[in-house]
Amino acid sequence: MKLETPRLILRPATMKDAERLAGQINNLNVSRNLLVVPYPYTLKDAKWFINHCIDKRKKKPIDDYEFAIELSDEKKVIGGAGISNVNKFQGIGELGYWLAEPYWRKGYGTEACSSLLDLAFHKLNLRKIKITVFAENAASNALARKLGGKLEGTLRKHARAKSTGKIHDENIYGLLREEWEKVRKKLR
Repeated sequence: MKLETPRLILRPATMKDAERLAGQINNLNVSRNLLVVPYPYTLKDAKWFINHCIDKRKKKPIDDYEFAIELSDEKKVIGGAGISNVNKFQGIGELGYWLAEPYWRKGYGTEACSSLLDLAFHKLNLRKIKITVFAENAASNALARKLGGKLEGTLRKHARAKSTGKIHDENIYGLLREEWEKVRKKLR
């Protein structure tokens, strides 16, 4: 499956992406805000992750939709995003995303996540998406709110980042399909 936006292509990562992914995410400014990403992040880690995603795509029904984010005009991978823990019976899933530091604050996160929310609500027919971010990650909290997420609570001292070992509070945002439809019109 491939998703296209005006500036991006969201597609499954392949082994050809391993070196670029490893180089982009091997940055403590990136990995400190991610739950399960180690630091340093090696080529071996990138290959493991890509193989893990390939295995998840073979599962039926698919419950994780992971994508590499590629700049369409440069054919460069600049991050990753996905809808995970999809439970079609419950109608729920979780949105996750990361971007390499040189691509922060350029609207790529909004563009990639908007495409994924369209997938979640229009193709997968989910009714709610959960977005979990570390409380002190101002940019990700702002993106969750910009996408229409409503803060449903904070899990205190709930998560340990693999990259730093630091324990974080996690903010939990919820986004309902009808809320997304209202925000979606404003973002287009």
